Amino acid sequence: MITIASGHRDIMAPQSKPPKSWYGRGLPYLTKKPLPGHLIVIEGTDGVGRSTQVSLLSPWLELEGYAVSSTGWTRSPLLHETINEAKAGHQLTVTTFSLLYAADFADRLEHEILPALQAGFIVIADRYMYTAFARNTAMGADPAWTRDLFGMALVPDLVLYLDIDVDNLIPRVVQGKGMDYWESGMHLALGTDLFDSFHRYQTNLIEEYRRLAQEFGFITVDARRSIDEVQNDLRRHISNYLSSADASRSRLGSSGSGS
Repeated sequence: MITIASGHRDIMAPQSKPPKSWYGRGLPYLTKKPLPGHLIVIEGTDGVGRSTQVSLLSPWLELEGYAVSSTGWTRSPLLHETINEAKAGHQLTVTTFSLLYAADFADRLEHEILPALQAGFIVIADRYMYTAFARNTAMGADPAWTRDLFGMALVPDLVLYLDIDVDNLIPRVVQGKGMDYWESGMHLALGTDLFDSFHRYQTNLIEEYRRLAQEFGFITVDARRSIDEVQNDLRRHISNYLSSADASRSRLGSSGSGS
């Protein structure tokens, strides 16, 4: 049974856990099933250190006794190679760019995220729909169109945003994998060279992420610090969330057993 609550469609869930909700229309062709797992999203701009932090979170959670599954942007087996080939040509329009990423997201949601949540896993997502919201706005796409396009998304249980300013971001990127065409916004002709374009594009992206953080209530983590300091902060917030979720589950379970 599906009910309407706070503008979101609630997904049927067992009494032991509050129901999750779709961001928009969801995936209406799927049979609604209980989702006892937890969806935790790590967001942040290019080069901020998301993947490193996710790689450290997974084994920690497993040692804490949780089953963990991770997923990341453009990692769908169905779309991964197609997206890489399309980006290599440097010919993508904003619309094509968005549709490819939405297809990748929908495939991973249906075949990776939802099954893991149904099995009770903690799913850690390296980027989520908010990446598309920020990028598309920075590229000049209609924000309302983008949000409608990603209306199939499941609302996360927790979003942790790694925040950094562009002046602290640049040295990391230069010392790491370097600046590439897309992450520098070269397709938008924002600057006279790669460095200038990167600075302007990433400044715009960070501004969008910060607006999204306020709108959607992300927990903001200062990513200018060391890897260990950021990791400790992430673990603290995740531990607090899981403790709160367990307490809520216990209350619901007690209420259900007494009815």
